[in-house]
Amino acid sequence: MLIAVTAQDRKGALDIRLANRELHLAYLNASEAVVLAGPLMDENDDMIGSLIVLEVADMAEAEAWAAADPYAKAGLFETVNLHKWKRVIG
Repeated sequence: MLIAVTAQDRKGALDIRLANRELHLAYLNASEAVVLAGPLMDENDDMIGSLIVLEVADMAEAEAWAAADPYAKAGLFETVNLHKWKRVIG
């Protein structure tokens, strides 16, 4: 099952993102569940959130994965949404 994880950073939390970026990237690279990932950007090209697509057995696995993300543990995100996702192109 594919799950799209969208997370919006708390306002003014770029310092939290930058301080935890290495841990976050290591977590992504070590995970066999990550299909694709990247930051959401604002009009100034500042990072303001994340988009990650996971391939997991079920929603519970996706929720556990998202909760263990170093960004989530650091309190970076204001909101995190997980949705089943259907690949149509790509």
